[in-house]
Amino acid sequence: MKEKRESKQKKVRAVGVADAAPRPLPASVRPTARQQVWRWGDDNLFPYALALMSRRSTTHRRIINDKADYISGKGFVFDPGNAVLALLVERANGEGETLRQVINKLALDKALFGNAFLEVVTDPERSFAAFYHQDASRCRVGRAGKGIVMHHDWRNFDADSARRVPLYPDFAPGEDGCLHAMIHYKDYEPMYEHYGVPPYIAGMNVSAIAYKTDRWNMSRLDNSFQLSGVMLLDTAVDSEEEARQIVRLAEEKFAGRPGQVMFMVQSGAQSEHSRFIPIDSSNEGDWRQLHDQATSDIVVAHSWFRALSGLDYTSGFSAERILHEYEIALNTVILGEQAELMEPIREAITALTGAESQSLQIVNRPPTRNKPLYMKVWEARRADGLEYDTQDPLQQKFLSEITKYNIREIK
Repeated sequence: MKEKRESKQKKVRAVGVADAAPRPLPASVRPTARQQVWRWGDDNLFPYALALMSRRSTTHRRIINDKADYISGKGFVFDPGNAVLALLVERANGEGETLRQVINKLALDKALFGNAFLEVVTDPERSFAAFYHQDASRCRVGRAGKGIVMHHDWRNFDADSARRVPLYPDFAPGEDGCLHAMIHYKDYEPMYEHYGVPPYIAGMNVSAIAYKTDRWNMSRLDNSFQLSGVMLLDTAVDSEEEARQIVRLAEEKFAGRPGQVMFMVQSGAQSEHSRFIPIDSSNEGDWRQLHDQATSDIVVAHSWFRALSGLDYTSGFSAERILHEYEIALNTVILGEQAELMEPIREAITALTGAESQSLQIVNRPPTRNKPLYMKVWEARRADGLEYDTQDPLQQKFLSEITKYNIREIK
């Protein structure tokens, strides 16, 4: 009787485990990416194309990197008595990233894709807040209010390996026992509801032109700036296959990049010999003008400035122009982007930890200075045509003292 009872208990436990275990869906009924998410581009791979273009166009990439650096600033200032903010600025997540590193990645994604994704993590007791950047190319907006769906390779979507996170302020438990939510930043564009559109969308063609003109220069360099042309090889062959083999060997040894020199085999008279017929091209100036025009159009499409993109250094380094354009960029682009990135973060900090977060502000500094650090504040104000008071204790400080104070606050 005892053996029968134990055998029956084992059978019951085995059936329970089998019934509780998740059963993978057959391939024919598994949800596809198109059924689960709103497509980002016609083939759902638009971020891949944007990332590839940024790796190929030098000016385009430089502007994206510079905008991200300027927007993420030089650190943070906050209420020194706020321990929660001090901890978050120094360590924003479990990976040891500072808050500036997280903001810099968000700013880069937003400048590149027009979208950025920030994951907010806390525990069921809401005793802490952590912020993780998520690669925008891996994120898609779920259908039917399912939040954000993340997958490592959208070219080969697998529903079983996808991860779903609700949009903040909704949270869902994760495998780590913590609660997770996602903040989706996106640049507004009419007719586009689920995803933002990058600000340089009108300059995508000129970015491609800049890349192609660079590639044309590379092809000229690979061929040692030799002329294109047709090489007639005077030789007798017995078959067409033998002629093709001679042409292939000549191309491998002498042609440089394919298409630079075309080889042809002819069986001529004794008076004829092999010769090269150059194809002269006088459009080099047109190519250079095309590249310069494309570069200028890229800057305009990004709503950015030439001096901040490193494009005018060859004509002389002008600190005044850099500072002037930085002031315009600060008031037209940088401060607005910083406010958009920081407002949800400050709201999440207060909601999850109860700590005051309005004092958390990004520190902005110009890329260069036109005044020496040994000047006093009142001297600097006088040089700028501002009101000054030589007896004011604050204006008696040296500019170097103010700089050190800011650095100490950032740390």
